[in-house]
Amino acid sequence: MKALVTGGGGFLGGAVVRLLRQRGDSVRSFTRSRYPWLDEFGVEQTLGDLAQLTDVERAVSGCDVVFHVAAKAGVWGRYSAFFDTNVTGTLSVVAACKKHGVRRLVYTSTPSVVHAGKDVEGANEALPYPAHFEAAYSETKAKAEKAVLAANGPDLATVSLRPHLIFGPGDPHLVPRIIDSARKGKLRRVGSRPVKVDVTYVDNAAQAHLDAADRLDIGTAPAGKAYFISNGEPVELWPFLDRILAEAGAPPVTRRVSAWKAKLAGRVLEYVYWLLPLPGEPPMTRFVASQLSTSHWYDISAARRDLGYEPTVTVEEGLKRLGERLRVG
Repeated sequence: MKALVTGGGGFLGGAVVRLLRQRGDSVRSFTRSRYPWLDEFGVEQTLGDLAQLTDVERAVSGCDVVFHVAAKAGVWGRYSAFFDTNVTGTLSVVAACKKHGVRRLVYTSTPSVVHAGKDVEGANEALPYPAHFEAAYSETKAKAEKAVLAANGPDLATVSLRPHLIFGPGDPHLVPRIIDSARKGKLRRVGSRPVKVDVTYVDNAAQAHLDAADRLDIGTAPAGKAYFISNGEPVELWPFLDRILAEAGAPPVTRRVSAWKAKLAGRVLEYVYWLLPLPGEPPMTRFVASQLSTSHWYDISAARRDLGYEPTVTVEEGLKRLGERLRVG
């Protein structure tokens, strides 16, 4: 098939591209800038801005399926910047798919769209969207997911995937941030109780996208639905992070702050960064405090049933592969 991958040069998008090419699919990537390694994989590259409909239409034209992976991620920033990419960009993708007769759209969402800042243990896709969000990222991703699922119909089949805490070699976000903070002595355990979270090895997350595309068509079981994606083996958060730090030769996290103090600090720092304004991200936000002090893991039986998804790389194997890359780097 001819597939378009938005964000094909990124961490997850790149993994989706590699799997598609390995099985012989024709792939086009849509990004803001060019990636030389995509040329080496025989990937056609189209450059543009997700918020510009004409750019997206040019990228979508001639494709059979679209994997909309690109997004603006982060725990802090201008709401308008998140909205432009995550909402306006997604609406552009939906409109372009409909205009050019694309029958299948696989959207990359996040479990953050249904996390209300409290423990979530083994919940399924019946979990509702919260009334309030603690970050522009999760709020705009929720708006985008709703738009994608609402677009499902007689001419376009859509599905939304919610991979949780993607990790693995080449991660430019989670792992480098943790390691840098630990080495600078800025990382703190939030809360006093053990919490469990889902994690997803990057190749498993990518495979879930291909599984969804292969099972998706107009009127099929996945059409118009969202699915949690993970390794299916929740981990204790802080031992997991300490393991990553150990693989990188960084010290473990020993200092601690209570959950309520972290949330209070996040609220104050967000206000200060907004008022002044200050560059970069606050060292703590309400969203980060909630993510670090609560359990959030999900039932993936629906993805197994409807998509045929089965994680093949275990958490342990994923950590070994990550450690090998960290030691080389």
